Amino acid sequence: MKPTQDSPVLHVYLIKPSKYDDEGYVIRHWRGIVPSNTLACLYSLTEDVRETGALAPVQLKVHVVDETVAKVPLLAIARSHRPPRERAVACLVGVQSNQFERAADIALALRREGVPVMMGGFHPSGMLAMFPQGSPEIRRLVEAGVSLVAGEIEGRWAELLRDAATGRLQPIYRFLDDPPDLWQAPPPRIHPELRGRFLSADYATMDCSRGCPFRCSFCTVINVQGRKMRCRSPECVLASIRRHYKESGIRVYFFTDDNFARNPVWEAIFDGLIAMREDERLRIEFVMQVDVAAYRIPRFREKAARAGCSTVFIGMESLNPRNLAEANKTQNRADDFARMISAWREAGVRTHVGYIIGFPNDTEESVRQDVERLIHEVQPDQASFFMMVPLPGSEDHRNLVRKGVPLDADYNNYDSCHVCMPHPHMSATAWQKAYQEAWRRFYSLENLKAILRRAHPHQYWDLFLNLFWYRHAIINEGAHPMLTGIFRLKDRKSRRPCFPRENVVAHLARRIREVGRYLAGVVRLALEMEEVWLATRPRLEIEKRALEELARMGENLRRGLHVEDLQAACRRARANLPARTASPGLQLAWRKVSLWQVGPLRASRRDLTKFWLRLRWRLRHRRFKALLGLHEVAWYAAREARLAAGFLLALSTRAL
Repeated sequence: MKPTQDSPVLHVYLIKPSKYDDEGYVIRHWRGIVPSNTLACLYSLTEDVRETGALAPVQLKVHVVDETVAKVPLLAIARSHRPPRERAVACLVGVQSNQFERAADIALALRREGVPVMMGGFHPSGMLAMFPQGSPEIRRLVEAGVSLVAGEIEGRWAELLRDAATGRLQPIYRFLDDPPDLWQAPPPRIHPELRGRFLSADYATMDCSRGCPFRCSFCTVINVQGRKMRCRSPECVLASIRRHYKESGIRVYFFTDDNFARNPVWEAIFDGLIAMREDERLRIEFVMQVDVAAYRIPRFREKAARAGCSTVFIGMESLNPRNLAEANKTQNRADDFARMISAWREAGVRTHVGYIIGFPNDTEESVRQDVERLIHEVQPDQASFFMMVPLPGSEDHRNLVRKGVPLDADYNNYDSCHVCMPHPHMSATAWQKAYQEAWRRFYSLENLKAILRRAHPHQYWDLFLNLFWYRHAIINEGAHPMLTGIFRLKDRKSRRPCFPRENVVAHLARRIREVGRYLAGVVRLALEMEEVWLATRPRLEIEKRALEELARMGENLRRGLHVEDLQAACRRARANLPARTASPGLQLAWRKVSLWQVGPLRASRRDLTKFWLRLRWRLRHRRFKALLGLHEVAWYAAREARLAAGFLLALSTRAL
């Protein structure tokens, strides 16, 4: 029976909550970086219910909200709930511990308006997995009429929506002991309107498998999704990738599997992707998470590279063997890390390691030494640092609760960036300092240059932009890069209830100061990364020859260079260049050398920086005679403009 125009309507609001910052404002950005895979899964499952008519005669109307890039329309949700003709259900999906406080506030606000609410994700699932009777914050939501869903809902979603449509939602749905078969489950798909709210419209996520066979004590995956690997069929995964490529232009994926290397059908997926890339010429790329030992699996590295793997995220966790042993991370061997990174680099795949700070054996000094070893001995392309947090749903959290160890009661701080428990060897201040120093040391300009000099030329720009983004998040946002986006937004009214609401004038003054600091920080960072680019970028052969010619001409690159001299040097360089290395396009470009192409030949902007600093000092100390040399200021300004033009051109084209 198909729904008709007169059929009852169920508005399904799929909401991925954000979290509060330290001042109580919801973290939301104008554009996001990584879309939520859980939201994509729930949208796909809901569309499948609607398309198959499983809820007939009820009409389903699906609304998708990712709070990291959009406001939650609380008023619109409340107005759409008008039983019995129209009902609404708000589904808070993928709720992690650091998002729980925000999710709870949304849920309680909607319950006060009489709107049915369901909540699922790692926090409610993990809590109910480890404490079947429920923790205090879980019981508080149940008492308010919020329905909690523990576990995965493939094969059950139509049943839950039917309960919502008939007003019979249960207090708790428990599916943890019976995880669903994923073989033919609908694969995730991002809502079309949501794609435009993220930086890359050709980027999406997909979970090809769930679960993990290992027993890391700090992990929640094994207690929520299980230790038995369950996977989607290779045909399902490949058909989804091909369809999205042709229909929506999506070509870059983040495979969110906790450990893709333990997916039983990894080779079939790789073979299919290789055929797409090599036979069908589809430019597909992906990022995946693997364990430390994955590189030793026969054919895994080689096929991953051919299949389009650009980056592997590896849970390294620590360089201290005692830390790894105490966390049941026995599959990791610290003495094998450098060999592993080298093996992936030889395959042409970038490496991004996860590193936890705050294991019981860590000290402030040992963390500092281990980070130096990570930089100089292991040499990954990127690193993400996390503070050890007793995540609800992990063995660590349950053991600490049973021992009566005092834990932070505010789940908003359980984001791996805040201290949430006592440490045997570090004060909270020392621990936070060690964590922040690790970020700044790894993403120092010195190390960025070393990383980029090691990079494969064809990977240079992707890596450069990633490093640019991570340093921006650390320096200008002061937050983990995965919690940030493009230009922070702050809604005056969406503030945590325990904070006072600012008046319009005070809030506007706050935002003006913050935006000013942000823009100044972006400019400083751009100049820093311009210096990194000059020192590390791969140079064309014709550029190298041109610089050699200029050296022979004895030109002073600092001041005395004229465009005519540069053109003469380029003509000689082109004449001496082997024919096969000088394409017609390059020859034409360098035949028309202009003023704007002089700057990028430089290898550093240090003399420019010194000049502006010296000029600022003179003006600050009222040495106004400096202004008499306006011709010198104009000369340096022109050089700055040329250099900026070359840098921006390189960024926009991602190639030189």
